[in-house]
Amino acid sequence: PCATQNELDAEDARRLLANGCVCVAEGANMPSTLEAVDLFLEAGILYAPGKASNAGGVAVSGLEMSQNAMRLRWSEGEVDTKLHGIMQSIHHACLLYGEEQGRVNYVKGANIAGFVKVADAMLAQGVV
Repeated sequence: PCATQNELDAEDARRLLANGCVCVAEGANMPSTLEAVDLFLEAGILYAPGKASNAGGVAVSGLEMSQNAMRLRWSEGEVDTKLHGIMQSIHHACLLYGEEQGRVNYVKGANIAGFVKVADAMLAQGVV
């Protein structure tokens, strides 16, 4: 789903699952309700939450700010290479923290990876 928040609800999730859906990758901010997400996770399909699968837009915005701050100009290819590396890093973090019973829970992986990143930054800054 690549639309507004709560675009897919429990009824939609049930319909998708009944029709053999094997993967839902969010391309927006919270397009699935919590009930829909629970159904996807219970069904054991590959579910990629927007916080991981939709991170590309935010990543490129960050790259653009870095580029501007350093007064640089990266080519489209350079930006694409950097974005690819960022998305690979997100995927690997989800794998690292989301593995459970031989499968990957991308929600768990993304949540724990995000927590670890913030905690590490707080420790490095002496906040805690």
